[in-house]
Amino acid sequence: MSKSGTLYIEGDSLFHRMDGAAKLFMFAVWTVFVFLFQDIRIFVPLFLFGIGLLIAAKLPYKRIRFFLWLMIVFNLMNCLLTLLITPAYGSKVWGTTTVILNLGYNVLTLESVFYVLTLTLKYMSMMPITLLFIFTTHPTRFASSLNRIGVPYKIAFAFSIAFRYVPDLQTEFRNISNAMQARGMGFGKGEGSYRERFKHFVSIAIPLVQSSLHRIETVSNAMDLRGFGRHRRRTWFSATAWQRADYCIAVICVIVMVVAIAVRMNGFGTFWYPFTSV
Repeated sequence: MSKSGTLYIEGDSLFHRMDGAAKLFMFAVWTVFVFLFQDIRIFVPLFLFGIGLLIAAKLPYKRIRFFLWLMIVFNLMNCLLTLLITPAYGSKVWGTTTVILNLGYNVLTLESVFYVLTLTLKYMSMMPITLLFIFTTHPTRFASSLNRIGVPYKIAFAFSIAFRYVPDLQTEFRNISNAMQARGMGFGKGEGSYRERFKHFVSIAIPLVQSSLHRIETVSNAMDLRGFGRHRRRTWFSATAWQRADYCIAVICVIVMVVAIAVRMNGFGTFWYPFTSV
């Protein structure tokens, strides 16, 4: 967390200098591009390109580690559950069946493994741009840039609050966890069975939700006392203007989006399976 209590990391890379609205547009185009296709041949280079952008931003690993591993664990769990619940679904997609393992209630097929690998890379290709958007976007400047392009300032301010609230939620989770550990609840390895530790983690949810609701009420009352929403317009303490790089990236994004839609409409980008002859 930065000194300002946000996830924003100070830096001088291209992404730090970009306007918040331009980054949002780039993030939206990237997301649409990913969900237009189902081809692993697209996701692999897209993921590698995203990793290159993430490295270019020079974000410290320690600062992004939590979110990075959260996304990785989520994808691994999604992959595992898909294989356990529908181990033969890939065969329905490609029309071929190559049995790898007999699970008793069903069979695990090579087609399903490749199907899950494709979906995993699809979701993982969203990881770099998500981390870039979160950690290189200052909440106040982002809100002001949204307001400048026509988004009502109430909605823009909601985005700003959401960005600022995530670190507070992390801190609150850590405080509740420390308090429970002081009372003898184990969360770490060797401090109880997996079931007990899981129950302890679940028990954090109730005080965390209560604390979140109290914080929301406090912020809402403070905004009402300051007359937020009384005027049709408002000024911003921190704002940025679109630079040449922002316009160039926006144009590139539009071109990429048009090409992607045209390619998809021509039939390319559906699920691809390289072992059809097996």
